[in-house]
Amino acid sequence: MADTKALDDRADGMRSTAFNFCQSFASGVAGPECLNRYFTSNPKITEHGPLWAAARLPFLATTFQGRRGQQTDAPTSKTCDDYYDLLTSTLTFDASSVSFPERHQFAVDPAAGTVTVKLHAKFASVKTGNDWEEDFVYVLSEFDEHGKIGYQELWADPLSAWMAVGD
Repeated sequence: MADTKALDDRADGMRSTAFNFCQSFASGVAGPECLNRYFTSNPKITEHGPLWAAARLPFLATTFQGRRGQQTDAPTSKTCDDYYDLLTSTLTFDASSVSFPERHQFAVDPAAGTVTVKLHAKFASVKTGNDWEEDFVYVLSEFDEHGKIGYQELWADPLSAWMAVGD
């Protein structure tokens, strides 16, 4: 019974952090501020996509780790702050277009330590202004004992982004 209660408490904390992070994203809170509020001190972010698309979309197909000004043992020097810098210098999004499920509909696996959520938003290329709408998925994991996110993985539609950004 104690294990069930502990897992329920863990699930509630993970769900709450994930929901609040998504709310902050939807309201346009800057990436570094989201990192400060909802992530561990040494977070990781990977936006999955084809390596060939990274020439136009430099935030794809690599794992960003740590925070700017922080010493880490990460195999790359690209920090999570760099991820947000690259993302926002390439794409914008319409905060009013962001939608995600209600808190109780976030898929939480406390034993595996993951929260999965599907979001929807309208994005645009900073360079061309071309825009598109898409669904995308966050898998949040490696939560610490305080319920902060250690790892954010994203699956989106990199082909639409690649086409919108152009040459």
